[in-house]
Amino acid sequence: MPLLELLQSCEPTHPDDPAIRERFIRFVKAHPDCLERSLQVGHVTASAWVVDSTRSMVLLVHHRKLDRWLQPGGHVDGCAETELSARREVLEETGLSDLVRCGPLPFDLDIHPIPGHGTTPAHHHYDIRYAFRLTGDQSLVVSEESHEVAWAPIDRLEDYDPDPSLLRMRTKWLAVAPGLPD
Repeated sequence: MPLLELLQSCEPTHPDDPAIRERFIRFVKAHPDCLERSLQVGHVTASAWVVDSTRSMVLLVHHRKLDRWLQPGGHVDGCAETELSARREVLEETGLSDLVRCGPLPFDLDIHPIPGHGTTPAHHHYDIRYAFRLTGDQSLVVSEESHEVAWAPIDRLEDYDPDPSLLRMRTKWLAVAPGLPD
């Protein structure tokens, strides 16, 4: 699905969603190169809300550069298939690959500032987020991008990071999880 069509089809399920979606769409329309990390004002990224087979734990990585607990994700590097990018990031950052997409498509949109680092100026990530359920082995691998990888209890996310966008994904997950097939 083309990027603008994907964004326009995103149904609001949280009070923050309409404003985020409209800002995201304006950015994509204004920047034909929005999928490239070379766009210094910001660029599209993809990430994943990954739950375990019990649906009570979510996968988090302790990001080395940002020194925070976050969901796996990263740059799409020109790939308009953002779900594939989210899956690739989960594999690269955690070693997990047996994922089944669940929940609405996309699960969440977020726009967040990234501080400058080295020669890279401060910019924004326009993050498209997908929800997945792990169906295979839960053994984790820590990549060079992270200090640690962990399964975090969904009801205790604040113990890891009280970031509003992470908590928004929890709220969305708790609303859709009961209606999802096994």
